[in-house]
Amino acid sequence: MSFLTLDLNLLRVFDVVMSEQNLTRAAGRLAMTQPAVSNALKRLRAALGDDLLLRTAHGVKPTARAEALWPAVRRALSEIEQAVTPSSFDVSKAQATFRLAMADTTAALWLPALVRTIENEAPGLNVRMMPLITRDPRPMLLHGDIDLAIGFFPGVVAQLSTGPETPIRHEQLYSGKYVCVMRRDHPLANVELTLDAYCAANHLLVSFSGRARGLVDEALTHLNRERRILLTVNHFFTGGRVVANSNLLTVLPRHMIAATGMSDSLIASELPFAMPDVHIDMLWHERDGRRPTHNWLRKNLITTTADIELYARGMK
Repeated sequence: MSFLTLDLNLLRVFDVVMSEQNLTRAAGRLAMTQPAVSNALKRLRAALGDDLLLRTAHGVKPTARAEALWPAVRRALSEIEQAVTPSSFDVSKAQATFRLAMADTTAALWLPALVRTIENEAPGLNVRMMPLITRDPRPMLLHGDIDLAIGFFPGVVAQLSTGPETPIRHEQLYSGKYVCVMRRDHPLANVELTLDAYCAANHLLVSFSGRARGLVDEALTHLNRERRILLTVNHFFTGGRVVANSNLLTVLPRHMIAATGMSDSLIASELPFAMPDVHIDMLWHERDGRRPTHNWLRKNLITTTADIELYARGMK
């Protein structure tokens, strides 16, 4: 079959199945039955002379030919969609619901400004918060469970920046510093925090998974040192309250201290060892990124970041 006789609708089916890696979910997005999706893939296989997608216990797995073909198909479909979609967009008339995933303190910093903007400019938009219990939200985005994830995803961003092309997009919102946080009348609050004193103290770790090891512990390992993590919690707000009422130390990005609601009871000290900067990124699936409402949301969050930076510096 030549390109002139190829049914281009088959490429749209191929694109959605590649994004979902599951025929049932793809059929739902395409408003088709699963047999119809399977038939479309069968026709495309015959046209291209390749299996393209192989069934597995959890969905489908693309062949090497499919992986090589997909980026070109997605770019072409995206250009066609942009060409035929009206350029005018009035957010005041938009109707949409966003499903966002982020940690509690991240939500506390970004959501107030977003809600004010929605109330004033986009009354037809709604926001639904979803739990973020992982450092890798890509499966949630690929499966369509959320529209946007915001947080610290160093491993994911590194893979997206250097690995093979995927439908997951990312953009950095904020870059800050880690600090040691303790109650204001802690015995270490008014003295220089040494590495020995830090390691001798008891610690609290905010861990979504409950695993008692984090980036700080990796940094200490390089120094042949370790700390005792007495408590792990899965919310920064909880961590702030516990630290404010105990002798535990914790490590937080400086901008998150205010979001714990305990900033009057907490003090920050410079860490006695080097830590990389903490980067807050937003991740989304390109299928959602093409929607005008989604573009509006991302631009709004970027604008809000300037207020977050001032907040972190104690200027607000």
